[in-house]
Amino acid sequence: MWTRAARFRSWLAAGEAENHVAEEDGELWGWLTVDGCRDPDLDRQTTGEIWGIYLAPAQWHQGLGRTLCRYGEEILRSRGYTVAILWVFGGNERARRFYEAMGFFADGVSKSLDFGAPLEAVRYRKALGVEPAKSGE
Repeated sequence: MWTRAARFRSWLAAGEAENHVAEEDGELWGWLTVDGCRDPDLDRQTTGEIWGIYLAPAQWHQGLGRTLCRYGEEILRSRGYTVAILWVFGGNERARRFYEAMGFFADGVSKSLDFGAPLEAVRYRKALGVEPAKSGE
């Protein structure tokens, strides 16, 4: 586990993606990571990616996940992306239900990842749509 934590710290320090944290009084509640799409089969000019949303279990079902997801979508939209993707482990039914409730759908693409044992990851996609103009603009 410490090796994975060290690798994660190194990855964060490298600044490969944009990271945002949710915290209160120094207690980490969750974080969001977004950037461009990493998938070679998609148009990287129009597709952004939510690399991850993670919450402390005490924050589940409190609205923070929805807030982070929407914020990630806003960031990607502001960068000109019209589509957002994300990957979720196939067996993670809780996460799959969450992303489906947020308007994402499984697009039929999956891959195998090996974290000591092979795990299936399923790609989800969502059109970001253009935000309606505010009156007077």
